[in-house]
This record gives sequence, structure tokens and C-alpha cells, in this order.
Amino acid sequence: MIKQIVDPNTKQIIARKVLEALRDWFEVDESREKYIAESADQIFLTAEEDSGFAGFLCLKETGKETVELAVMGVLKEYHRHGLGRQLFEEARRISKAKGYLFMQVKTVKMGVYEDYDITNRFYLSCGFKEFEVIKELWGENNPCQIYVMSLV
Repeated sequence: MIKQIVDPNTKQIIARKVLEALRDWFEVDESREKYIAESADQIFLTAEEDSGFAGFLCLKETGKETVELAVMGVLKEYHRHGLGRQLFEEARRISKAKGYLFMQVKTVKMGVYEDYDITNRFYLSCGFKEFEVIKELWGENNPCQIYVMSLV
């Protein structure tokens, strides 16, 4: 079940639980802590399975008409069960309802790390389109792929 969480402390507890379990993707402590801290003030969706939290997704406004899928994580034991897709579909619905025209997401460019290739394929399957790669954002070894989609 997908639910929107509004309590800032609950958001951070869920984000910490999930991100700390996904260190293959969120291994840099400083970045992980930043995602957790920022989640308190963002639109926060969670996926519940087996009476617990199996994943979450945060949205943040990056412009008057643009929202970013800021961070998303689903526990490994729930990968390939459709929870990521359900989180994304609810995020898209909410973004449209709030009047955003575009959604963006950033990840490591396809072909750099196998785990991130899976992430890239997920975003492409959701309808995101390649926009730009910025090598300077996260460093030469982690080129940042920006994907975008129209919400209209």
C-alpha cells in the first residue's frame, strides 16, 4: 500500500531505515544523511508491505513548474515486486495534481555501475527521457545523468 507521510520525524525514520539498508546505492555517509535530513520537508510517499515500510520516495520542488524525484529507495527483498512503480505512479499523480509540468530525476549515467544500470532502466521504463549528463556534479567517476519527463 502506498501512503503519503506528513510527520517530519516519521519521514526521517523511514528514510534512514531504507537508505541504510541500501548502502550499495547510498554508500556515502554525507550524501545519505543529507537525503534523510531533507526528507522531513519534502513530499514523502512510502510503500508498506508485511506490516512494515518497504520503500519510500521524496519529491522536491526545483522550479515553479518542475518537481524532482529527489530520492527513492526500496528494500532489496522487495525489488522487482512493483513497489517502485507504485511509488512512482503516485508521485506522478500528486505532481500533476499540484500543477507541476515537468519531473526530473538524477542518477549515475548508464554503463558506469551495474546497480545503477538497473536504476536507469527503471527510470526509462517509467517514461523519463535522457536530458543531460553533468560530469562535474558528482565527479568524473560518477557522471550525473539527468532524466526529465513532461507531466502534461
